[in-house]
Amino acid sequence: MSKKYERMNHLIKIIKDSQGASAKELAAKFNVSEMTIRRDLNQLIKQGIIRNQYGAFFYNFETTKPLDHADDHYALGSAVTSFMEEKRRIGSFAATLIEENDILIIDTGSTTEYLAKALPSTLSATILCYNRNILNQLVDKTNISIIFAGGYYHANTEMFESMEGLSLIQHTRASKVFISAAGVHETLGVTCANNYEIATKQAIFKSGIEKILLIDSSKFSIIKSSYFANIEDFDTIITDCGISDTWIDLIHSLQIKLHIV
Repeated sequence: MSKKYERMNHLIKIIKDSQGASAKELAAKFNVSEMTIRRDLNQLIKQGIIRNQYGAFFYNFETTKPLDHADDHYALGSAVTSFMEEKRRIGSFAATLIEENDILIIDTGSTTEYLAKALPSTLSATILCYNRNILNQLVDKTNISIIFAGGYYHANTEMFESMEGLSLIQHTRASKVFISAAGVHETLGVTCANNYEIATKQAIFKSGIEKILLIDSSKFSIIKSSYFANIEDFDTIITDCGISDTWIDLIHSLQIKLHIV
């Protein structure tokens, strides 16, 4: 995991929470030079995430509203209705990659829910999950052995998370891990909308052999507040035909398998 990206993620959060800070203050917080912190700040300014006003840096609520306003009120129900057909195709194709007796981890998300729904009732597999809707899709598939990582319930994403759940994930090994994201950016990496998702997503990365990103094309070039991975951390990306040629070329240059459905 890149220290720079972790710093950038933390930097956004500090600026947003503190309602403004100087480069000198931020450099001291991160124990880096002002030159280093200014490079980070300039990158965030170019992306429209923050603004510089009389030497102080502020979170840019106006220009980031289309990207980040939903973070505070993110609801899985509204996400399910967005790009519904594309997500259904992505989930259905992802299901075809699963083999008999696979051990899987399915991340929380509206697209991964379509994957769980598409799994055939005859499939024999072991699946770890931590999302209520995904669990509901699996319980009637009698050939599937379910491992559920419970904990505190987050109604906006239907996700459960806890230290005990993390421990369960860390002691589980999977052949394939299916991961969702709320944004993918060329330089700022792969992000989600809620800070509480980060630890779980990073834990499932370490527990699986093949990491597969399920993401509809509207999420490319989007930035959310909570960074959890780099694009090159994924082995496979499954998306829809709305993806741009620029992104197709970038993914191929990183030697990541790309499936467009």
